[in-house]
Amino acid sequence: MLNANVLAAVLEFRRKRDWEQFHKPKELAAAITVEASELLEIFQWKSHDEVTRLLESPSRERVEDEIADVVILLSYLCHDLALDVNAVVLSKLKKNEAKYPIEKSYGNAKKYDET
Repeated sequence: MLNANVLAAVLEFRRKRDWEQFHKPKELAAAITVEASELLEIFQWKSHDEVTRLLESPSRERVEDEIADVVILLSYLCHDLALDVNAVVLSKLKKNEAKYPIEKSYGNAKKYDET
């Protein structure tokens, strides 16, 4: 997800503040949810045109900040659980390929268990 230099900077930021003690998996998962909700709140109740205008305005920085918060927290969680995020993403893609074969899912937004 993050390159080695950025991950090192993120981990150093946390270490210097002695926040590892607060960053247990459950707390990180909860914080990811909170930050993802803050990202969603930016878009809530906006039309597609309003979102387009927002993303072309200085307000885009709010979106960038919330995305960064999610990525930072997810990076802590992956690091602390010794997860190779690239490996787990590739593994999940294989599972999704089985659930969503192209011939059944192409251009279709239905979940795999819906008819």
